[in-house]
Amino acid sequence: MDPSSNTVDPALLPEPSFIDGILLFLQSAAAWFVAVFQGQVELLDKYGWRLIMGLGTTLEMVGISLAIGGLLAIPIALARKSKFAPFRALAVSYVFFFRGTPLLAQIFLIYYGSGQFRPFFESAGLWPIFREAYWCTLIAFSLNTAAYTGEILRGGIEAIPPGEIEAARALGMNRWLMLRRIILPGAYRIALPAYGNEIILMIKGSAIAMVVTILDLMGQTKLAYARSFSFEIYLYAAAIYLALTFILTRAWTRLESWMNPQRRPPPQAA
Repeated sequence: MDPSSNTVDPALLPEPSFIDGILLFLQSAAAWFVAVFQGQVELLDKYGWRLIMGLGTTLEMVGISLAIGGLLAIPIALARKSKFAPFRALAVSYVFFFRGTPLLAQIFLIYYGSGQFRPFFESAGLWPIFREAYWCTLIAFSLNTAAYTGEILRGGIEAIPPGEIEAARALGMNRWLMLRRIILPGAYRIALPAYGNEIILMIKGSAIAMVVTILDLMGQTKLAYARSFSFEIYLYAAAIYLALTFILTRAWTRLESWMNPQRRPPPQAA
């Protein structure tokens, strides 16, 4: 039997149609998507919990630093408005330094520079704090956001309508009562949009904590990439930052509307 008798002449084969080409392309694309999907599922199954842990560290550090910075911002803003020149000069110098230097440089100065004063910190019992990257980063974040928040609050104080101050004085309020009931609440209400931007900048700026071995969201992302060599892990981290910023922006907009009812649009007539 001639083996060549089973060979089909290519010229006799039917030419593939356009529909056949489309079906072949769809099959290839489906196989590619399935492979990619399975790979991403395995990637998230292996490193997704690390991103969640890093997100928790990021939120913890940002929340604590914003709380400390918010408390420090009040005396800074009041000192900026003080008529006593030494207080005002000290506040201006503080704000100028922390707003004029990079946050990364501030972290390095505190984390690496504190070792130069180890005997002093040991005698004061503070070395267990300054030898840890977490606490040094937290101190740098707090001092940095205090400078920005102090300036935001100072702007809010200056934007208080003079009529409210005069009305408080007419009611017999002393300086501290007026500060507690009129000036600070009004300043915070006016400064809400700018302070919301500061919170968002702190969340995004916290990513530099990874350079001093803090395993925040970006630190965990870098560690996962070093082990998997999958660049998609950075896309997931970016998506988390984006989702966090979106949620915060929407929530802050509602807070602004609630605290400033005079800015709401008038209700439409039926």
